Amino acid sequence: MTQHQLPYETAPHRIRAHHERTLRLSSTRRGARLARHLATQQFTEWTGLPHDSEPAQSVALVTAELASNAIRHGSLPGRDFRLALLLLPHGLRIEVTDTRPERLPQVSVPPPADAASGRGLLLVQAYADRWGCTVLDEYTKTTWAEVSLGSH
Repeated sequence: MTQHQLPYETAPHRIRAHHERTLRLSSTRRGARLARHLATQQFTEWTGLPHDSEPAQSVALVTAELASNAIRHGSLPGRDFRLALLLLPHGLRIEVTDTRPERLPQVSVPPPADAASGRGLLLVQAYADRWGCTVLDEYTKTTWAEVSLGSH
């Protein structure tokens, strides 16, 4: 998939997971930090891989970026975001659902070197094997990424 292509799905499809965990978190910086920590912890418990392994570090980075984007670009005042973790045969699927389906993620060319932001989805694209966005209904969307158990 190139930088300018992002798969959008208009209806969710059921994924067969070995394990699944879903949490609601506050749309705050603290919520994003907690999402990153919980995703890494759950991933290492399910897989037995150490916290400092490449896959665990990729899970932490991808989760942090997806949660941060949900908070920054996808939240409405007083609304939480949902973090879902699904252990698949080949890796972990991270899903972050927010309340702004009209604000779809945009991947563009890298921002200028002195820009303070704008690299999050480029990092997700670099560390995830696959990622995309699913518009669930008129009230929510889920941005998801899959990180493999092997190293990149």
